[in-house]
Amino acid sequence: MPASSTRSTLARQWELLKMLPVRAPGVTAADLQKGLEQAGHPTSKRTVERDLVELSRLFPLQCNSKGTPFGWYWTPGSTAELPGLSICDALTMRLVESSIRPLVPANLLAILEPKFAQAQRKLESLSAESASARWADKVASVQPALSLLAPVIDKDVLEKVQDALLKDLQIRCRYYAAHKDQTHDLTLSPLGLVQRGQVTYLIAIAEPFEDIRQFVLHRVQAAAPIDRPANRPPDFDLQRYIESGPMQFGSGQSIRLEAWITEGLARLMRETPLSQDMEISPLPDGATLTATVADSWELRWWILSHAGSIRIDKPADLQGSIVQRLLEAVALHDRNQAVD
Repeated sequence: MPASSTRSTLARQWELLKMLPVRAPGVTAADLQKGLEQAGHPTSKRTVERDLVELSRLFPLQCNSKGTPFGWYWTPGSTAELPGLSICDALTMRLVESSIRPLVPANLLAILEPKFAQAQRKLESLSAESASARWADKVASVQPALSLLAPVIDKDVLEKVQDALLKDLQIRCRYYAAHKDQTHDLTLSPLGLVQRGQVTYLIAIAEPFEDIRQFVLHRVQAAAPIDRPANRPPDFDLQRYIESGPMQFGSGQSIRLEAWITEGLARLMRETPLSQDMEISPLPDGATLTATVADSWELRWWILSHAGSIRIDKPADLQGSIVQRLLEAVALHDRNQAVD
C-alpha cells in the first residue's frame, strides 16, 4: 500500500490533470494552485510547477511559453477525459446518498452504487492528509421534529413504481389506508415522487377519478405495471404542485393568522419567522402576532406544539379547531385519571 504522502501526491496530481483545459493559452500554475486549494489539496505554486513538468513527461501536455505567465493545457487531439472523483465530487455523493436513494430509478441507482463506494473509499484514504475529506464527519442534517425511524419500502414495489413513472405508464397496486385500516386495489397514474422528511409519497391519479392525490409509498403492498399510458394532466408540473401547498396536508389556501403569544415564543419567532409579512407587536403581558400562512395540518401541529404559549384569535374556524383538539386532549386525560 502506498504511504499517505504518496496517496496525497497522486490525488493532487490526478486532480491537476482534470483541471487542465484542452486548448491554448491554457491555465497558469498560480490559477491551478488556487483551484487545487478549493478542491481540498492545499499546496504551493512551486509544487504545482514541479508537478506539471513531471506530468508532461507522462501525459501529452503542452506549455504556452509565448508570454508570461506560462499556460498549461492538453495537446490538441489528445484525450482529457480522466476517470475518478474529486474530493468535492466524493463529498457531495457522501452527503446526498441517503436522501436520493428513494428518488432515483433502480436501474440508475445500480450505476451509482460503485460511485457511492468509490466516494467512500476516496474520503477514507485521504482523510489523514485532507481536511476537506473529513468534512462529512463534521456536518449532519437533523429534522426539526421527533426523530422517527424511516419506514421500510418494498424494493420490488419501489422499482416498479419508478419504472412506471419513468415510462409514463399506469400501475395496478394494493394499497393500505392506515387511517381507515383498509386495503384497496387501485389503478394509478404516477405523476411524481416526493420525499417529505422520512416518508416518500407517490403523487398519482387513481382511476376513475381525476383529482391528484398523495399515496404513502411504504403502504403500497404490491405493484404491477400496465401497458397503458398514464393519465397525466398536460399542465401538471411537480414543483408547481408542491408550491401550491398539498404536501402540507391542508387546503393550501392562505389565511391571515392573528394570535397572542408569550414573550418567550415571540423571541423564538423573531429568529425564525412564520412568513415574510409576519409582525410581532409587544404587549405588557406578551405580544400580538400577525402573519399570512398556508392553512394546513402542519400549521395546526405547530400551534398545538406551543400550547400554553399561543392563543389563536383569528380566523374563527382555526381557533375553533384548535380549541376542540385541546378539549379532546383534556377529556382523554380526565377519563384516564377517573379510571385510576
